[in-house]
Formats: sequence, structure tokens, C-alpha cells
Amino acid sequence: MRWGLIPAWVKDPRKFTLLINARSETIEAKPAFKNAIKRRRCLVPADGYYEWQAAARGKRPFFIHRRDGHPFGLAGLAETWMGPNGEELDTVAIVTAPASADLAQLHHRVPVTLMPGDFDRWLDCRAFDVDGVKELLTGPGEGEFVWHEVSTRVNSAANDDAQLLLPISEQARAAESAPPPAKAAARKPAPASPDDGQGSLF
Repeated sequence: MRWGLIPAWVKDPRKFTLLINARSETIEAKPAFKNAIKRRRCLVPADGYYEWQAAARGKRPFFIHRRDGHPFGLAGLAETWMGPNGEELDTVAIVTAPASADLAQLHHRVPVTLMPGDFDRWLDCRAFDVDGVKELLTGPGEGEFVWHEVSTRVNSAANDDAQLLLPISEQARAAESAPPPAKAAARKPAPASPDDGQGSLF
């Protein structure tokens, strides 16, 4: 699926702002989400996620994960957009909630994370209506998740390796935070000498 939900009623996806997050507090009231929360709940499996925090030189990335290291599911909503020529596009948005006091140090909102014991309940859209899953729409409890700073290499989609999950060393952090080297001043061109016609093609 593509991240960024497109409701079925959208006529032209190119003119529609992608909805990457769905706020748990207003999920039933928003036309884009009110059908998906009833009939198309899904899970995005994860062992952590990234968040960025403003720093003196740009934003610094952090990897956030469960304290016990266990994988979890991000609560998601799915939609399949169908075009006039029969084309189909599967899209998804992540449900978010207010952050606990500790995670709020990084950002005031967090993904709704579910543990395996709640997977079936969240996914069963026949037995459980919206009221039956509302209590799941909360962020992690305080102390449940921890985080550490990682390299800004994660900022580029071209980088995709296990090193992006590891805590950054003080030496590497200092190197990434250092100001770029000053560019050498451009040398002024020497004054043109009078053209005596030698070596000229014209």
C-alpha cells in the first residue's frame, strides 16, 4: 500500500492532499476516515519508528521502540481508490494520539501502537464496531517506549541498512553537527591582456 490515504470519493488523486495521519480524537467525524474506521482497519507491523527534533543545525532523528524490544502493530486505516478506467490504488494512513509525558519530549503526538493481544479485535470489522475499538485508540503508556538518537543518514531514502537503527556515537554526532567547511573564496580572473590576434581562430 502507499502511505497517504485517498478516500474512494476523490475524483483526481493528483489534486488531493495525501492524508498520512488520522487523529484518533476526530476519526469518526472526518469524511475521509469515517468509513475506513468502520470497515477497513489494518495493521502496519513495526519494531520502531523515527521522529525528528529541532536542533541548532537542522533536525536530529531519533529511533523510538518498545522498551522490551518486542514488535508491535501501528493502527492503520486503508482505502482502495478506483479510477475511471478501472485502475486501483491501495492507500493507508496511520492513526495517531496525544503523546504521554515522556514521548512528548520528542513530539506531542504518537502513532497508536497495538500489541498482539489486540490485533484480532482491531482487525475484526464485523464483530467490533467503532465503539468496540475506541479504547484502543491511545498512545503508549509512559515508560513503555524508549528512544535513542541515530545518524542523519536516515534522512535519505537511498540509505537502507541496519546501521540506521543503532545509537549514534558522540564522535559521529559531532561530525554531523559541525558546520560545513568554508568554501574557498573565488579567485578573481586576471585582467585580460591586449589581444594581439595570436592563437585566435577569428
